[in-house]
Amino acid sequence: MSPLTPYLPMAVVLGLAGALAVLIPALTTRLGPKSVNEIKSAAFECGSDPIGSARQRFAVKFYVVALLFIVFDVEAVFLYPWAVNFKALGWFGYGTMVMFAATLVAGLVYIWKKGALSWES
Repeated sequence: MSPLTPYLPMAVVLGLAGALAVLIPALTTRLGPKSVNEIKSAAFECGSDPIGSARQRFAVKFYVVALLFIVFDVEAVFLYPWAVNFKALGWFGYGTMVMFAATLVAGLVYIWKKGALSWES
């Protein structure tokens, strides 16, 4: 018996996944519809016609909102496991999460006061 025998199921799954990764796109291009027209080939920008340069500058507000979304998304990522293990963590876990949430709330208050969430300015 080879020492690699326990890894045979994993090799089969990886081989099957690789075969499907090649087979599915090949089948869709071969069997899929081929009707190409000007409307289907046009760029789609949220339901409106794309006008202007693709190289135009975006307002910094878009990036600020994106960064804020990431920060509060990370909060949710940390909050869920804490909520699942709430009883096991005890008061130490509770205090740690209160400090974590307080830091994020302080950051939210700071950016709110600075006007980062105001689109008019």
